[in-house]
Amino acid sequence: MMKQILFAGVIGLFLTLVGTPLLIKLLARKGYGQYIRDDGPREHASKRGTPTMGGIAFILATVAAYFLSKVITGKPPTYSGVLVLGLMVGMGLVGFLDDYIKIVKRRSLGLRAKAKMAGQLLGGIAFAVLSLQFADSRGNTPASTKLSFITDFGWTIGPVLFVVWALFMILAMSNGVNLTDGLDGLATGASVLVFGAYTFIGVWQYQESCANGETLTNPSACYEVRDPLDLAVVSAALMGACLGFLWWNTSPAKIFMGDTGSLALGGVLAGLAICSRTELLLALLGGLFVLITMSVVIQVGSFRLTGKRVFRMAPLQHHFELKGWSEVLVVVRFWIIQGICVIVGLGLFYAGWAADK
Repeated sequence: MMKQILFAGVIGLFLTLVGTPLLIKLLARKGYGQYIRDDGPREHASKRGTPTMGGIAFILATVAAYFLSKVITGKPPTYSGVLVLGLMVGMGLVGFLDDYIKIVKRRSLGLRAKAKMAGQLLGGIAFAVLSLQFADSRGNTPASTKLSFITDFGWTIGPVLFVVWALFMILAMSNGVNLTDGLDGLATGASVLVFGAYTFIGVWQYQESCANGETLTNPSACYEVRDPLDLAVVSAALMGACLGFLWWNTSPAKIFMGDTGSLALGGVLAGLAICSRTELLLALLGGLFVLITMSVVIQVGSFRLTGKRVFRMAPLQHHFELKGWSEVLVVVRFWIIQGICVIVGLGLFYAGWAADK
């Protein structure tokens, strides 16, 4: 069991540690540098021209790590694992087109808003529809039409409302990670923590799966998740790949993930939550992304209603920069906030299991 997870994490880490500098050289040679907005913090002007679209590195490394771990251990891929990876690649492709147009076509806003939204909707709908197929011997599909927190609860909402709900999660998390990706290493490091949490959740759900029958320590609190171990493998591959990328993405960053990476990470986080039946828990596990998204919502809402701004600048990380915090100080303190969110989220996840003992 643990071999798959270990191999996936180590391979993902190795591939981005070695592969990212090669990508940096390629992007720099082609002149694919980051566009920096003139209305941002003045300190960011020095970042203009830093290679971007670095999400290519950890997307490819994650996919390679997943399938190589399967080859090494002789275990077949699962529908859940492939669907989550497919969602990541699809959202990453939308982000890549956005980045490419910004950099190569010199159009600062990238893809037209309608085209970008259409790409995200197409990828999200495909994932949502397919995730309700491929039932196993127990009748479990990769996703469920019930809402979930630490497991499924309540009444079935039906396939149509499920697709709408899945799309909301995918778009919300994609935009949340995208907004967080404003400082060197901030979104990457925060994502590593969440992927670590989902690695633990996948292993725990596998050990306490209802399919294990009489070997369970707590039969009344078992998990009806189709492929929990494989979700842990995907999470470990992502954690390793993002950790290796962080080596090059931390301040001063040699490369940025771009929309290629941020949309992919947001999509795969939503996919992991949906397939592991922890949809609402993701709002806590990914608390930093939610906090930063809400800062933008508050800022825009306040300005439109009152003409006044709540923060010096949104997203939230730039507010603290303008207050005089150094970039590294903001990043480390925000990582601490994200770490607290993960600890509390995992605590609630375990408490939900223990409460049924």
